[in-house]
Amino acid sequence: PDKATIIFPAAEMSASGLAGVWADRNDRQSIFDAFRRREVYGTSGPRISLRLFAGYGFVPGDESSRSFAATGYRKGVPMGGLLPPSGGGKAPQLAIRAVKDAEGGNLDRVQVVKGWMSADGKLHEKVFDAAWSGNRRIGADGKLPPVGNTVDLASARYTNTIGAAELTVLWSDPEFDSTRPAFYYVRVLQIPTPRHHLFDALAMGIDPATLELPPTIQERAWSSPVYPGTTGTPAAA
Repeated sequence: PDKATIIFPAAEMSASGLAGVWADRNDRQSIFDAFRRREVYGTSGPRISLRLFAGYGFVPGDESSRSFAATGYRKGVPMGGLLPPSGGGKAPQLAIRAVKDAEGGNLDRVQVVKGWMSADGKLHEKVFDAAWSGNRRIGADGKLPPVGNTVDLASARYTNTIGAAELTVLWSDPEFDSTRPAFYYVRVLQIPTPRHHLFDALAMGIDPATLELPPTIQERAWSSPVYPGTTGTPAAA
């Protein structure tokens, strides 16, 4: 049978991506060990720093402590880790810290993405806004208002006058059900910045408004999942 060829114009795609590894040392063996324990995360390009721990004994302030990593390892498991059941149906706590790329855009928000299987065997996913910059509030519709946009389309420049350099949060699932296996991972969004095609359009004297492409992008980072209530190898690992 004939096979359809799908072509994605370069202008419709983002420019690059990076993988981040939390390793004990900067050597090959330590990096491979980090991959094996799934203590890794990805970004759409910026050098955002993202760290996640899951546990049951965190207290407020642990997420912003100077000893965040040491506390996380002592009280919980890192991203990619298997968190045994609490024994009493207690919801796991996620201690999250995200720091902006030193040369990139500020951070808009931290989201927790939950995946689970219902009793009928169907897979589900839900996104929770866990932390965000500014004085925004989640509306009656359950959505967080946009952070804003400082991108100047005439120059392809933006300012870090919105967003935050760092976001931390200690989060627990308000809908946790200990009878339903679930996993959680963290997603961090930057404020809007110019897409790469905007620079090309301005350099070639093309009006960006005539292109059927969004002129801005919200770069992001996403963690490996954690698996609460799991003692064996998770199916999604």
